[in-house]
Amino acid sequence: MTAPAYLALSICALLIGGIVGYFVGRARSRAAARGPSGPTVADLIQQIVHDSRNGVAVVNPFGGVVLYNPRAAELGVVHNNRLDDRARKAAESVAESGEPIEIDLTPLETRGRQPEAVRAEIRPLVEGFTVVDAADESESVRLEATRRDFVANVSHELKTPVGAMALLAEAVLDAADDAEHVRRFGGKILREATRLGTLVTELIALSRLTGAEKLPELNAVDVDAVVQEALGRVTFTLESSGVEIATDEPSGLLVDGDRTLLVTALSNLLENAVAYSPPGSPVSISRRMHDGYVEIAVTDRGIGIADDHQQRVFERFYRVDKARSRVTGGTGLGLAIVKHVAANHGGEVKLWSKPGTGSTFTLRIPARRATGERVLARIPAPSTEIETGGAL
Repeated sequence: MTAPAYLALSICALLIGGIVGYFVGRARSRAAARGPSGPTVADLIQQIVHDSRNGVAVVNPFGGVVLYNPRAAELGVVHNNRLDDRARKAAESVAESGEPIEIDLTPLETRGRQPEAVRAEIRPLVEGFTVVDAADESESVRLEATRRDFVANVSHELKTPVGAMALLAEAVLDAADDAEHVRRFGGKILREATRLGTLVTELIALSRLTGAEKLPELNAVDVDAVVQEALGRVTFTLESSGVEIATDEPSGLLVDGDRTLLVTALSNLLENAVAYSPPGSPVSISRRMHDGYVEIAVTDRGIGIADDHQQRVFERFYRVDKARSRVTGGTGLGLAIVKHVAANHGGEVKLWSKPGTGSTFTLRIPARRATGERVLARIPAPSTEIETGGAL
């Protein structure tokens, strides 16, 4: 290679190297200016606020909404890009005083599905800006209302038999010389004492079931044995009521659960059916497998339950016919216990009823599984009487 050619080649190499170095340097400068890859701190904060379970709104010194998350609109804090008037006035006060305050922002008007109770804290930011942080406290309000109702109901239910026993005891003392009156009043005291004992027992059972998780230890339970034991528990009630219970053929079905709890639930359904059936009317029990659940249905031809009462019959102390329940000695806790027993077994209790026709309560419990398969001896055909009821 001649000297001029070598010189030209060297010059080209220097030019190419310089151009490459120039562009690499610019690329590094741009990367340095952009900073590290990935979301910025501002991006992360914005995402946190957007996904927050609380309603968050930032308010400027003039009461305008600078930004807010979707939850703030759901809670009614912001509507049509305008801040709730209560929150706006509170924000102005906070901006002046610099002290955070708490206010009630429960929606005043019903717009679809809205929370029943909203509490908000308004805090100062900088230069007259404030932030509204609102939370849905509907569940807490409902729980507190339930607690108050429960305490009031328990107080009333306990006071009634205790008061009756006190009056009857006075009557016995006044009639100490009259054997006939002593026996009569003594029998009434025994009935009230029995009612009081039943109430306390059911309260204890309900307190253990309420809020409990699904039963951790489950045993194989023979459904036919549960039916027979429940029938045995209501023998005395049947003898005094004139009601007869008809059952279908043994099913051989098995469930995973607690036998004692299941017997309690089914006997409560039977007691309820007998209590609300006129003398001589039929009550029936049927068993079947349906969609992986064992269904035990109790059908009566009693007074029936109106639609507006059907969702409430599983509440504690709720009675459709208070006068009849007093006569039969009902506590108003039986169906609530059934509901919680079913839930603790991963099942449910369903109701079909029509006033003047009767009712069908169906206890649904997941069927027994062994090595991934359901265990059942036979699936009986549903009885015609139950199908007519329409509950199954």
